[in-house]
Amino acid sequence: MPDTIAPYRADEVGSLLRSAALKSARARRSKGEITPAELKAVEDEEIRKIVRKQEEVGLKLATDGEFRRTWWQFDFFEGLKGVETYQAEQGIRFKGIETTPRAIRVSGKLDFTDDHPFLEHFRFLATNAKVTPKMTVPAPANLHFRNGRKTISKEVYPDLGPFFDDLAVTYGKVIKAFYDAGCRYLQLDDTTWGYLCSADERALAKTRGDDNVDDLPAIYADITNRALASKPADMVITTHVCRGNFRSHWISEGGYEPVADLLLGGTSYDGYFMEWDTDRAGGLEPLRFLPKGKKRVVVGLVTSKSGQLESKDDIMRRLDEAAKYAPLDQLCLSPQCGFASTEEGNVLTEAEQWAKLRLVVDVAREVWGP
Repeated sequence: MPDTIAPYRADEVGSLLRSAALKSARARRSKGEITPAELKAVEDEEIRKIVRKQEEVGLKLATDGEFRRTWWQFDFFEGLKGVETYQAEQGIRFKGIETTPRAIRVSGKLDFTDDHPFLEHFRFLATNAKVTPKMTVPAPANLHFRNGRKTISKEVYPDLGPFFDDLAVTYGKVIKAFYDAGCRYLQLDDTTWGYLCSADERALAKTRGDDNVDDLPAIYADITNRALASKPADMVITTHVCRGNFRSHWISEGGYEPVADLLLGGTSYDGYFMEWDTDRAGGLEPLRFLPKGKKRVVVGLVTSKSGQLESKDDIMRRLDEAAKYAPLDQLCLSPQCGFASTEEGNVLTEAEQWAKLRLVVDVAREVWGP
């Protein structure tokens, strides 16, 4: 079972806890005590450190930890033409906590241009990584589901059909631009599929102006497939199906049964990072929808939401269970989510974070070999 292509047997979602030096520099920058150039210098050095750390724990990939971002999604979206951020009346509500009130809206025609800052972020990562550099960006559906019809200009897009068309074209450009920059492992992070498993979240979508919630999975799959249609053969594109991750809190719950057939069988991703760290995600049975072949599911059995280290025997047992529904050679292992989807980070220490990633590597080697 060779481990030469992504997603790897031992993988990670993307974001990492911000270091103390980076947090200090960001705080000083917010007070005007240092310049943007001085902040970038700190970011550069801290990213070099975490890249080396990922290599040291045995991962065959490295991300920049999303160290230059405040949020996993907003920083990317505000770099698109036609999208702007604004101060919302309230933040995103998680179970037991609420984020700062930042939001996005579509105020112009969507497009992606080659001066998007994330391209330079990738180039820096690639220059400093000896292993495969992995880039993460939000999936296209996130620009619609979380915000809904109410935040998409009716003057620019009187009907949503042209909006979805432009969204697919824009992401086709995203993929080409990252490929041209040298990226061969790109991940589109996506909360929508997890939220569509939740009756509560589906009901909330209607309050945002989307009455056709039952049609959304097919619409999102179509946008994804159109964007991926021109993906070069030597580029791997995966998705992470997230259920919410903010300071160790979550949003949605419900098994994957409502979406698994379409998600695994009807989208053109090469791999799927799926969360199974708690009972909120339901059982592993939806893995039966994974088509036999080259696609892989990265089973998220190690939680990023607490520092308690999982039992290796428990993980092995659950991987055995997963193999009842999908071939073992199409499975991989990772934490269920990133460790810091926003700059605040989850409630665990950096030492606990690295211990979890080492555990993922150790278990993967025992199950699939080096």
